[in-house]
Amino acid sequence: MKKKEIFMISLIILFSIPIPVYAMHIGEGFLQPKWCITYFVVWLPFFYLGLKDIKKKIAVDKDIKMLLALIAAFTFVLSALKLPSVTGSSSHATGTGLGAMIFGPFTMTVISTIVLLFQALLLAHGGITTLGANAISMGVMGPLVAYFVYRLIRKRNKKLSIFLAAALGDLTTYITTATQLALAYPDKSGGIAMAFIKFMGIFAITQIPLAIIEGLVTVVIFDFIEKNSGKELSALRKVE
Repeated sequence: MKKKEIFMISLIILFSIPIPVYAMHIGEGFLQPKWCITYFVVWLPFFYLGLKDIKKKIAVDKDIKMLLALIAAFTFVLSALKLPSVTGSSSHATGTGLGAMIFGPFTMTVISTIVLLFQALLLAHGGITTLGANAISMGVMGPLVAYFVYRLIRKRNKKLSIFLAAALGDLTTYITTATQLALAYPDKSGGIAMAFIKFMGIFAITQIPLAIIEGLVTVVIFDFIEKNSGKELSALRKVE
């Protein structure tokens, strides 16, 4: 893919889509300190592996940086577009499945963490103390599921594998977030299980259609990248 094409696409993505301001990521003060620390500790090794992975891939072909920038822009915009949910909260796509399929899950841990940090600082989406928790749901669990679903099915039906990887990666992020909230706020009568059901119910009505839409959009974008950045993708396959 030519650098000029990637730059123009990134600008279009970043500046042509209105971003409603709602917040879905776990916000500042919603998790007790013990959980904030726990999730940061769990997140750290994945982030470290991601940095090593990016460094190794860039060493093979420096033009990969431009493709990384495009994936980061795609993730930023999709995860910043919010739809109000039934309780006054909101749901959104994640955009991490595309990058997980192209670069691998650990690279997306780094990209997702950067995206979440910018959203917390600039858009008041999420928080700094809850960054570890949000990065685990959006930057670790979602990409891992997307990556393995894609690798498992791609030889049988590539387009179906892309769709399922993106959609299931999206849903996994919400399942993880619901689990984190359930652990922090167990239901008084039903415990963690009942709390999980309640938190999942908050987003289910809007999130399932969003996951389907994200899957369809990802199929189109993946096909475009594959047709226009064969050199970079070939370089990435060398370090898989």
